[in-house]
Amino acid sequence: MAIETLTIRRPDDWHVHLRDGEMLRWVAPYTARQFARAIVMPNLTPPVTSSALVSSYRERIVEAAGPGFTPLMTCYLTDEAEPDELAHGFEEGIWVAAKLYPAGATTNSASGVTDVANIYPALERMQRIGMVLCVHGEVTDPAVDVFDREAVFIDRVLSPLTRDFPELRVVLEHITTRDAAEFVRDSGPNLAATVTPQHLVINRNALFAGGLRPHAYCLPVAKREEHRLAVRAAATSGSPKFFLGTDSAPHERHSKESACGCAGIFNAPYALEVYAQVFEEHGALDRFEAFASLNGPAFYRLPPNEATVTLERRDVTVPEEVGGLVPFRAGETLRWSLRA
Repeated sequence: MAIETLTIRRPDDWHVHLRDGEMLRWVAPYTARQFARAIVMPNLTPPVTSSALVSSYRERIVEAAGPGFTPLMTCYLTDEAEPDELAHGFEEGIWVAAKLYPAGATTNSASGVTDVANIYPALERMQRIGMVLCVHGEVTDPAVDVFDREAVFIDRVLSPLTRDFPELRVVLEHITTRDAAEFVRDSGPNLAATVTPQHLVINRNALFAGGLRPHAYCLPVAKREEHRLAVRAAATSGSPKFFLGTDSAPHERHSKESACGCAGIFNAPYALEVYAQVFEEHGALDRFEAFASLNGPAFYRLPPNEATVTLERRDVTVPEEVGGLVPFRAGETLRWSLRA
């Protein structure tokens, strides 16, 4: 007999882009509608690299999202990252993690790290104080095929990093490959991964279905079907090393549908519904609460939320556009709906 309703502890989003200014005011309520907390990415212009910038940004998020939502802030790492500044911000509760963007890897990452060896003093301090490192796991070497950049990053950067800092807690974000799923699965308890809705649903064919599809373009880019299936298997496996992180990354429609379209998929409006449908397809609804609501808090050493949300089996059609933004799965009908 099919399950008609599913009640779980209120989930958190362990990777989201909320932007700033008018865009922030528009998109933040979509995340706050579903999630109690969210790890907020710091790749603004200029990047959020200091405690003062983080505190100001957090205030703007709280105002935009409304009551009942807690942004969990991150510090953008550069080659000049100061261990003392990182430790001060962590100890004062200004941020809970730091973000490693390889320079040039994705949107607003030009100020990122050019060589991970440059931040080893910062990583040593983070390891000592228990601060989480969030990682965009792609190399930017132009000689490496774009579809191989995650696997090469694991070999060249992540594997040595986790060997050199075995007690550093690391989240490999938005995994897209079998390589990543297996590396996280087979590593120790200090390495975990977030999984997006889009990388559970689309493979790289979606970029070229009947023409170039900019609203299916994100970084890391979707991979072959074998990799999508491996990521789905990892997410629905029940392993505590995998948890929800939407990587919702809004861009205005004209910025996506341009001669050089921006990378990013805006999935916040119906993220939880998409995830639930994937877990149902795998016969794993009994594991959904752990993935969405328990594994992330456990890794970040935070308590799970006490409140609950309920999904009900009721068709909902994703609108073609919301306020100039095209949401993930626009125009499609989903089988689950989040009860108001």
